[in-house]
Amino acid sequence: MAKREEIESIWPELEWITDEDLRERTLATWALAFERSSLEPADLDRIPFTLHVPDCEVSFLAHKRLVVHLARDCADRIGEFMGTAMPVDRDVLLAGAILADVGKLLEYEKVDGRCVQSRRGKYLRHPFTGVGLAQECGVCDAACHVIATHAGEGDLVARSAEAFIVHHADFMTYEPLVKGLTFEK
Repeated sequence: MAKREEIESIWPELEWITDEDLRERTLATWALAFERSSLEPADLDRIPFTLHVPDCEVSFLAHKRLVVHLARDCADRIGEFMGTAMPVDRDVLLAGAILADVGKLLEYEKVDGRCVQSRRGKYLRHPFTGVGLAQECGVCDAACHVIATHAGEGDLVARSAEAFIVHHADFMTYEPLVKGLTFEK
């Protein structure tokens, strides 16, 4: 089972969550995910963030941390330029961004040193398992909404401001790799 210190070392951004209870529940969700997964914290720097890009060079952790940083930066600019016209709950945003792909620990597994889709992952994508893990750890509904709606499944429901930010931060760093145009140099 992953130790608290290991989780804090891969997720220094947890410190950005000012609500101590939400920060602890976010950390507990990662601990629970590692407990139920064949993956370990060190694996997140080695496995690809997506199985949809052959030979993906971007690690799970690099992508996830990028999404968290982009989401935080977007929230800062929204506050700077829009003021109270579009309020963003920073703690919900950060917890949701940090937890958006926690369900991938159940969707992925290691087989012969390779990362592949697990049997569970064939039935339940990570937004579903991520919400289940987070709810089990008592994460607030607003942050669970971010987890649930960050991927394509969220296109079917109304998203909160925090969910829109995380969704776009995630997809702007995913879709160009999967669907983007490439030009000859």
